[in-house]
Order: sequence, then structure tokens, then C-alpha cells
Amino acid sequence: MNKLGKALPPLACLLPFEAAARLGSFTLAAEELHVTQAAVSRQIRALEEDLGVRLFERRHRAVFLTPAGEDFSRRVSASLETIAAGAGELRGQRRGGEVILFAELCYAFYWLMPRLCAFNQQHPRIDVRVTASTRPVGLSDDDFDIALQTTGRASGAHLLAFTASDEVFPVCSPDYLEGRRSPLLLKDLPDHRLLHHRVDPQDWLEWDEWLEKAGQKVRVGHRGSVFDSYPVMVQAVVGGHGIGLGWQRSTDQLLESGQLVRPFKESVFRKAELSIYRNRKHKLRPETKALLTWLKEELT
Repeated sequence: MNKLGKALPPLACLLPFEAAARLGSFTLAAEELHVTQAAVSRQIRALEEDLGVRLFERRHRAVFLTPAGEDFSRRVSASLETIAAGAGELRGQRRGGEVILFAELCYAFYWLMPRLCAFNQQHPRIDVRVTASTRPVGLSDDDFDIALQTTGRASGAHLLAFTASDEVFPVCSPDYLEGRRSPLLLKDLPDHRLLHHRVDPQDWLEWDEWLEKAGQKVRVGHRGSVFDSYPVMVQAVVGGHGIGLGWQRSTDQLLESGQLVRPFKESVFRKAELSIYRNRKHKLRPETKALLTWLKEELT
């Protein structure tokens, strides 16, 4: 007789319950799991009916764990973390000496890869596996030890290790400036071809917000070309298609090589523009600590 199967609650209900309990919201749980709020509500109600107890107190636009819900939440979270750790080991994702670094695509492409060889030379026995993504780490299913992304992007419940500053300023190609007096004046910015990087949600600094933080009253709206990929936008800037916003850490080599120039003298300093996280499900292994230390030295 399968006693375990009869004792277990509906397993499909456990992930929605764990997410709702951790986030304190059916809506946020639905966003994290990429399902509807109604689907999360149905799963949790089915779980409550199976257990015969109420797990949440439902109030106006808010939910709160009952005492029984709090106790069950601790048990479910611990069990799921144990299963996840075991699955990771079986997949071979924790081979000795390997560290997985989840990096936002633009930072992986322009900042990390040109520098990673220095880490490899310092730590030849550590194998860094880079996962580059346009998705925030909080909405990704990719496993990782350390994550690096723009501050303000969804990060879930992962542990913030430290933040790093960056500087944001307009950039263009030397060809675009040909025949124009430099530096240009920001009041004339609406007369230029502007390139935009837009994402949903807009967790990147855009032109009008940059102008406001630079103390300017001029606004440009969305006029110009729009890109959903920052690396593609940067390549359009290099190609002479117009002026875009550049981040110091991702454009420094292009500026040093002369492929890009700064057409305006104004700049906006961002004290905590970049965030580095540790995976809350993984222990801090020596390999992970070494990479984390190196990143901090490079970024701060």
C-alpha cells in the first residue's frame, strides 16, 4: 500500500503555496510563477481543502498566514530546498571547482568577459560558468551561485552581497560628430537622432529621467529609434545611427578604443547602479567566495 502517496497533499499546489507564503501575496506569487492570480488562488484553496485547515487569512487586497500556515510554510520551504539541492547535485551543476555566474547580458558582454581572464589566471582551478540573460534573476529558472544585474530588477529572495556604482552619460560615434562643434549643448538634444533602450518594466534609466537627474528642463520623450536590447543599441551607436545613453562600465573599452566618444560634458553618477546577489539556496563555498571577492575588488 502506498502510504506516502495517500499522506502527501497535491504536489502541484506546493510551489504556489511556498511562493505566496514567502512573498505574502497571491499576485506576486503568480508573477513569479508566470501564472494568473486566479490559478494561484485555486491551487491554495485546493491545498486547504485537502489539509482541512485554513492556511491564509484573506483580507482586502492582502493575505496573511494563519498559525497553521506559518508552520506548514516552514516545512514546505525546507523540503523544497532539500529537493532542489539534491536535484542540482544529480545534474552535475556542483562539480568541484565550478561556480555559476548569472550576469545581465550587457554586463556579461561588455564588462565581464574582457576581464574574466584575469580571474582565471589568479584562480586556475576554479571554472566559472557564465549564464548571460536579459531576464532578471528573480524571474529566471537558471541555477547560479552569484548573480550580477542592474539594481532595481527583480531579484526574488536572493541575498544581496553588495552594490556598485556606475556613471551614465550620452555617447555617440566620432562619425556622428563630424562637422559639429564639441561638446554639444544639452538644450539642443531634441534636434539630434536619439537611440533608446526600452524594456518592460522600464528598470533602466531613460533619456527624460537622465535629463531630470542631470538638472535639465529639456525633455525628449520617445522620439528616435527604440531597441529592446542594450548591446544592439550600443552597436547602433557605434555604427553612427545616433546618440544613446552609455554606462561607464559597459562602454569604457569602446571609449578607450575611440569607437565611441562623449558628445556632452554632463554625466549622472549612480551610487548603487549594479547589484550582486548570492543564491539563497546555496552555501558559500570557497570557490564562490573567491569569485565574490574578485568581483568586489573589480567593482568597488
